[in-house]
Amino acid sequence: MSPRTPGADLPEHPDWLWRTPEPKRSYDVVIVGGGGHGLATAHYLAKNHGITNVAVLEKGWLAGGNMARNTTIIRSNYLWDESAGIYEHALKLWEGMEDELDYPILFSQRGVLNLAHSLQDVRDSVRRVEANRLNGVDAEWLDPEQVKDVCPIVNISPDVRYPVMGATYQPRAGIAKHDHVAWGLARSADAAGIDLIQNCEVTGIDVQGGRVTGVQTSLGPIAAGRVALCAAGHSSVLAAMAGFELPVQSHPLQALVSELLEPVHPTVVMSNAVHVYVSQAHKGELVMGAGIDAYNAYTQRGAFHIIERQMAAALELFPVFARAHVLRTWGGIVDVSPDASPIVGLTPVDHLYVNCGWGTGGFKATPGVGWAFAHTIAHDEAHPLAAPFTLDRFTTGALVDEHGAAAVAH
Repeated sequence: MSPRTPGADLPEHPDWLWRTPEPKRSYDVVIVGGGGHGLATAHYLAKNHGITNVAVLEKGWLAGGNMARNTTIIRSNYLWDESAGIYEHALKLWEGMEDELDYPILFSQRGVLNLAHSLQDVRDSVRRVEANRLNGVDAEWLDPEQVKDVCPIVNISPDVRYPVMGATYQPRAGIAKHDHVAWGLARSADAAGIDLIQNCEVTGIDVQGGRVTGVQTSLGPIAAGRVALCAAGHSSVLAAMAGFELPVQSHPLQALVSELLEPVHPTVVMSNAVHVYVSQAHKGELVMGAGIDAYNAYTQRGAFHIIERQMAAALELFPVFARAHVLRTWGGIVDVSPDASPIVGLTPVDHLYVNCGWGTGGFKATPGVGWAFAHTIAHDEAHPLAAPFTLDRFTTGALVDEHGAAAVAH
C-alpha cells in the first residue's frame, strides 16, 4: 500500500469548520479581506488580545483570492534587518502553527535554494548570507556541487545560458498547504466567536471628523470602532473610499502547475536570472511561478508570453521536466510599493489600519503580520516588528528597499 498523504482526505472547502452567521449591525473591529492576513489578524486578536467582537468581511469565499493562488513558499532569508525581523518571526510561528491551530497545515521544511548565475549574483548572495547570520537566520552558501547534492535534478553544466555558480540555502524554509492554513485560521477565529462573513463586499467606508465609524457593504451598513484593511491588490481602492491614497500599484502575478508526478524535486529552487521558482507540492504536481506582469491590472490572469518564458527558464534548470505537461495556469493580484516592502500600520484616518504592499511575499508573512497587525489594532500603535513598514516612511525617506528579495524581482 502506498503511503497516505497527510490531509489528503480533507474536503476541498470545508465550510462546516466555521459558522455562516448573519452580520451584526456593529462590531468593535471589522477586518476587510478574508484571506490569510485577514484571518491571521482575527486569530491573533482573539488569542493575544482577547478581542472577539470582530467581523471578517470577504467579498467572495474565504481565502479565495491570493491565498488560493500563491505558490506557498515560506522563507525568511531577507537582506535588511527590518525585513528579516518580521519574516523570521513569521517562520518561527509557522514552525509551531500546526500545534497552535490543531489543524494539519502540512508545513514541509524542505529548504529553499536561491541560485546565483553571475559574479555579481555570487557577491550579492554571499552578502545576504552574512546579513542573515547576523540576524539569527539560518543561511548557507553552497558551491555548484553542493547545490547538486541538495537538489540532484538541477542542471549545473557550465555550458548553459546562465550557469549555476552557487546558491544560498535556508534549510528551515519550505512550503505549506495554503488552503489548510486558511481553514485552520478560520476555524480558530470562529471558535473564539469571531464572525466570518462571506459574499459581503465593502462598497464604502464611513468617516466622520477624521475617524472611521463603519463600512457600507453589499449586505448593508456595519458600524465599527476600528476597521482594518487586508485586501492585497484592492487596498488602494479601499483607501480611496476613505479619502486617502496608497503608494501601491496592482499587477497580475501568474503561476502554473503540472500534472501529478512521482516525487522528484526534494526542495524549492528560485532563480532571479532565469526568472522562475519551482517546488513540488504534496500531491505531486510541480508548482512554478515567475515575475509579475509589467502592466497594471486587476485581472486574475496574465499574458501568455510570461508563462512561455517561465517554462523555457524551468527547462534550462531542470531538463528532466521536458516531457511533463502543464495542467493549468492562473493569476492573482499583487500590490507593489515603491520600495518593494509592505505597508503595515496606521493611516491618516483615525482607527483605520492598513496591511498591504506585500508584492509577491504575502503568504510567507501570514502569521507574522497577523501577530503584528493584531497588536496595532488592539493598541493603536505599530508593533515593533512592523514599525519600519508604516506609511509615513514614504515622506520621511526611511525606505526598506527589498527589490531584489523576491528571487524573481518585484
